[in-house]
Amino acid sequence: MTSNISDTIVSVGVDDPDARLFENQYALPHGMSYNSYALLGEGGDDIVVLDSVEAGSGEQWIRQIEEATGGKAPRWLVAHHAEPDHTANIVAALKRWPGCTLVASQKCLDMISNFYPAFDFSGRTRAVKEGDILDAGTHRLRFIAAPMIHWPEVMMSYDETEKVLFSADGFGRFGSLQYDPVHWVDEARRYYCNIVGKYGPMVQSLLKKVSGLEIRYIAPLHGPVLKAPVDRELDLYNRWSTYTPETRGVMVAYASIYGNTAVCALRLAEMLRERGCGEVYTADLTVGEPSEAVGRAFRYGTIVLCAPTYDAGVYPAMKNFLSRLVSKGIRNRRIALVQNGSWAPVAASVMRKMLEDQPGMEFLDPVVTIRSSMKESDLAELGRLADAVTT
Repeated sequence: MTSNISDTIVSVGVDDPDARLFENQYALPHGMSYNSYALLGEGGDDIVVLDSVEAGSGEQWIRQIEEATGGKAPRWLVAHHAEPDHTANIVAALKRWPGCTLVASQKCLDMISNFYPAFDFSGRTRAVKEGDILDAGTHRLRFIAAPMIHWPEVMMSYDETEKVLFSADGFGRFGSLQYDPVHWVDEARRYYCNIVGKYGPMVQSLLKKVSGLEIRYIAPLHGPVLKAPVDRELDLYNRWSTYTPETRGVMVAYASIYGNTAVCALRLAEMLRERGCGEVYTADLTVGEPSEAVGRAFRYGTIVLCAPTYDAGVYPAMKNFLSRLVSKGIRNRRIALVQNGSWAPVAASVMRKMLEDQPGMEFLDPVVTIRSSMKESDLAELGRLADAVTT
């Protein structure tokens, strides 16, 4: 599908509302978009295409480019990022347009050669680095190194003419372009925390680089183009990349085998609401999408973890959740622990051990232990934990 961002910038990417997994692991209830952009000019100006699309949509992508350009072949094909969902059709494009040159960082060019070794790229590439300019006439692209957002070769580019930041995977969002853009924040958070979350310091470095730019649009490789003012989106990226809670509230994450731990977790959530803890979000880790739970953990400043002991450890659904949080760099959170065990309960100590090496973690007292099921005698201790969370 094509749409005009401006008189000389056309979106030529593809939208897949039926996509169900991203990276073959993250659920896509609203599909996915794979964005590409054509920069047009006047007269003898060079045409620039920014990025390719996923493997199954190459013919549609090339057809849309040629419709946008009136059949004129692009002079430059920029690859901001080597991942195959953005480079799978580069070889087809270079074969179709013999006069087209592939522009990317040297690391990106090396990766592309490794992904597509059957094609001879010699004489068809131009390596760029931080600060380099691609002057296409109407459009002047200045390149911005963005390593580890979320691969090491990534570059972004800034169109000095139209004031557009082409942000690669940065500022992306799960969901097809048909998905309501009003919901950008939730799916953008889930995307950021699971795809980029580990690399907060690198995102901070990027934000400093772009802080002085006049930005009319942010054009990512996934999700909608963001229009000025983009202060909200920049502020959210600053919060997420510094692991700063987004809002006042508590996440109660629980995993339960027979429902007894769930009863305790939900009763604690009621106590927290009664005490005015702000938003109280409950997540059943045994049935929900894991990436959604990870995203929510980045939103709130306090996380309550409720799980039974299992195999002298912690129940697998909770263990998986905590492993994901650690791998995404979670830090600066207050943690409350509730464990269940019919004998020898150890879930709380295991959960704490999984998180205690993360920077800025504060563990609250008391640790609540229930034996098999919650009883009236457990409510006082649960109330004390609710008080500690509220403080």
